[in-house]
Amino acid sequence: MKDIFRVRRMWRPRGELKRRYDVVIVGAGSHGLSTAYYLAKNHGITDVAVLDKSYIGSGAAGRNTTIIRANYRTPQGAEFYSASVKLYEGLAADLDFNLLFSQQGHLTLAHSDRGIITANERAEVNRLLGIDSRVIYPDEIAKLCPEMNLSEEVTWPVMAALYHPPGGIIRHDAVVWGYARGADRGGVEIHPYTEVTGIERSNGRVRGVQTTRGDIECDTVISCTAGWSTLVADLADVPLPITTHILQAFVTEPVKPFLDVIIVSSQMHIYVSQTDRGEFLIGAEIEPYTTYKGIGTFPFLEYSAKHTLELFPQLERAKILRSWTGLCDLSPDYSPILGVTEVDGFLVSCGWGTYGFKAAPIVGTTLAELVATKQTPPLIAPFALERFYKDELVSELAAAAVSH
Repeated sequence: MKDIFRVRRMWRPRGELKRRYDVVIVGAGSHGLSTAYYLAKNHGITDVAVLDKSYIGSGAAGRNTTIIRANYRTPQGAEFYSASVKLYEGLAADLDFNLLFSQQGHLTLAHSDRGIITANERAEVNRLLGIDSRVIYPDEIAKLCPEMNLSEEVTWPVMAALYHPPGGIIRHDAVVWGYARGADRGGVEIHPYTEVTGIERSNGRVRGVQTTRGDIECDTVISCTAGWSTLVADLADVPLPITTHILQAFVTEPVKPFLDVIIVSSQMHIYVSQTDRGEFLIGAEIEPYTTYKGIGTFPFLEYSAKHTLELFPQLERAKILRSWTGLCDLSPDYSPILGVTEVDGFLVSCGWGTYGFKAAPIVGTTLAELVATKQTPPLIAPFALERFYKDELVSELAAAAVSH
């Protein structure tokens, strides 16, 4: 009778480390697991170990605020994230896993003439790339979100918005679990609680990694560690032009659902969505100081709540349920750093700021292709580390005013 009720594990328990793998991935979050999954699925590369110093999805993947979108400012960024959204749209079927993906639409509010100009610039770039994005005004905003306060009796009246219908939210933990299960079933080994303490290299290339559970030989090391990316790259003597900041967010107690679009205000530096549980999820910009401390601050709660109530005064009696922080690694041009480095065999996915989770499927697809073919896919070529030495930056600051 026990066999009748036996439930198959999501993935195999952690086994013993082998002495050698073809590929070692540092970081068992959405990027590391997606790369492992596509290595196995698309290229038949299964001699792969995914290592994490904590549990699966314990870093940025488990602390992000679940927003998916493609309405970026640069052609390179918009094209890249558009490819990721398309992969997300079919990901539940691909993984055979319910990801609770809801493409309910994304509104970036404009409160000034300059804000409207920026919105129109982004919309034009988006349309040229076939991305559904356009500027709308208060009459149409009211139809999409009748619960929002659109009066002029506020500090920052809403003058327009960049409307991006494909934007949505997805359960971040489900994405991590789905990729982990898929990678595991493809033959990849996942090793939580296995910290990388050193990266061995000789003659300009990677030879292996040192961990708290022993040393491993390998041909390729991929760092997918978000806020810890500079520390991991330092182990390979690869300097990264990155600073680490905290991003804060909080959720209210559950409220009867009434918000079915994502609201972002660049001028007020907040974003608001409602989760499938009814909680209002509210976040802001990264903190301006660099730190690895995961300590929230009262001023964040104060100004975020104040600006949220300007848009949704009906939430004035809603209680804050919990708050948290996550680490963000920020590059000088607000775009990611992807692909090869000066050390042969050492690849990186870093510099994401607050955009990393949106890119998980396309990062995994392109990095897996890079490993398999030894050729950088055109989609990620603009985000190479060498752009900072060639002065070929991809400035995404105009789409990053409020992180999400």
